[in-house]
Amino acid sequence: MIKTERLSKRYATLTAVDEVSFEVHAGEVLGFLGPNGAGKTTTMRMLAGFIAPTSGTASICGHDIETDTLAAKRSIGYLPEGAPLYGEMSVRSFLEFVADLRGLSGSHRTGRLDFVIARLQLATVLEQSIETLSKGFRRRVGLAQALLQDPPVLILDEPTDGLDPNQKHEVRTLIDEMAPGKIIIISTHLLEEVEAVCTRAIIIARGRIVADDTPQRLAARSRYHNAVSLQLENAQDLAAARDAIAALPLVESVEISEREARLTALPHAGAQILPALSELAARQGLHLKELHLESGRLDEVFRTITV
Repeated sequence: MIKTERLSKRYATLTAVDEVSFEVHAGEVLGFLGPNGAGKTTTMRMLAGFIAPTSGTASICGHDIETDTLAAKRSIGYLPEGAPLYGEMSVRSFLEFVADLRGLSGSHRTGRLDFVIARLQLATVLEQSIETLSKGFRRRVGLAQALLQDPPVLILDEPTDGLDPNQKHEVRTLIDEMAPGKIIIISTHLLEEVEAVCTRAIIIARGRIVADDTPQRLAARSRYHNAVSLQLENAQDLAAARDAIAALPLVESVEISEREARLTALPHAGAQILPALSELAARQGLHLKELHLESGRLDEVFRTITV
């Protein structure tokens, strides 16, 4: 597992990370969330052994990051922010170089190189210098080097940064496939990425952990949990529909979007309003394009607890 205890990093008068403690076990995909400057990247760099903590401890698979640094690093595949690479090297020579550093040899080396090249779709750019690649391809090369030795721990800082939607889907599918046998920490500002691939989320603000739960339970803290969204075929029906919905006893408030011809009914805490809304729509003869129950909005929870 990964374990931190009161991990802190201070720079003169700035405390970037303030006594952060958590554990991550095999099979977990942990999303590490926070606004810019919250301490996400600093925490990742300490876990990866790139910067030393001011105080506190962290261990990777039982190896302390300060007293047993090399053993800890051998357990990690690390994709840093920006994925700094040797721009003058070709993709092939860079991956061969990383394989040398990782001590890979023989058929295992060949197999791992073939795997990352195929899985990250790098075959068409193997002979190109890295400096000529698009941002998306550079990110994929960075991810390939992190996966190359098939480490038990992956620490990925913004793994889908710069990727197009199809490439993001491929990377998220790959993370899903690897998750059962690894510990994976993903630092990201993309909330949809957390909802798509993470089994757990930690939110950090001002260097401290302010939430630690599953994405589903965090989203359920939202005032939109169990809200009902209705999209009407005719925007002229919005005002009458809003008044009728607002009069329902379990509805706390109604939000309206004239552009989308959409109403969102928010329930009183703990109330289930979908049956009443469905009955009302049928009774009023509302012509609906869409009617759905919301599970909650992670972005709203994020904003609420990080301001």
